[in-house]
Amino acid sequence: MSEIMLQQTQVATVIPYYEKFMARFPTVIDLANAHQDEVLHLWTGLGYYARARNLHKAAQHIRDAFDGVFPTRFDDVVALSGIGKSTAGAVLSLSLGQHHPILDGNVKRVLARHGAIEGWPGVKTVEQKLWQLTETLTPKEGVEKFNQAMMDIGSSVCTRSKPLCAHCPVAIDCTAQLQGNQSLYPGKKPKKVTPEKSAFMLVMVDNSTDATKVQLIQRPPAGIWGGLWCFPQFDTQAQLTDYLAIHKLEASTQGLAGFRHTFSHFHLDIQPVLVEITPDSATSIMEQHSALWYNIEQPAKVGLAAATERILSNLAVLFATH
Repeated sequence: MSEIMLQQTQVATVIPYYEKFMARFPTVIDLANAHQDEVLHLWTGLGYYARARNLHKAAQHIRDAFDGVFPTRFDDVVALSGIGKSTAGAVLSLSLGQHHPILDGNVKRVLARHGAIEGWPGVKTVEQKLWQLTETLTPKEGVEKFNQAMMDIGSSVCTRSKPLCAHCPVAIDCTAQLQGNQSLYPGKKPKKVTPEKSAFMLVMVDNSTDATKVQLIQRPPAGIWGGLWCFPQFDTQAQLTDYLAIHKLEASTQGLAGFRHTFSHFHLDIQPVLVEITPDSATSIMEQHSALWYNIEQPAKVGLAAATERILSNLAVLFATH
């Protein structure tokens, strides 16, 4: 669990999520039997939600194919959803002492500097060189200590900026350190202009009862915000305008501030559009859509996209002032 959560995420951020996750799902069976909405709800805010979906799928596979017992063969582990070669090696070497090399981001940095391996590790040929190096260096005895030490060196000593070479146990023959060019390794990812996209999110508020509810829809299981609950999204204002006209709805004069949400590969400029619906239109909309009417005062335990949470927070402020 920790190996997956720590991918792309710092330890300090992961700890509270890990504790809540393990308290709710202490066994593989508990996780496998849970509804995806609950899994994503506990993951909300941690980002890279495909990790949560894959963990859930992996747990279900372990339940069904291995009677709920985590497999111990490398090929079986690497075949699980979301588990790559390095993660499988880390799990089996650290827990069982099996002889498997690892190559996470921290280890890549240590090896690239120590061996002066040029190029960005995202390039296949560079990654292959690093794999060859880690396979050569990883000892058969004490592999769990070696792998843990490599990860720790990368995270606390051989850091991205200002590496603490004076405290490094392998600095004596580190090529980058001897040449004084640690900052050159590993090679940087080629810069690209980050694409910008826009979206209009329909924020339908139903005040026809005592509770204030907003309409959320669940995204498809794959892709951006896969499986999470979000506001209905339109690529253009014209599409949104057409939708409102068809359903005889009007945008509210009360505005919600737009904002930018940044993904790993593009920026998304979001403009929420508030629509306060009447009792009659509420019934019509509810009949026409398979959607969740989310009670702001009593939130459901479902996975929410970060952008959804931000709009909900802005809504709470807006309605608190009226």
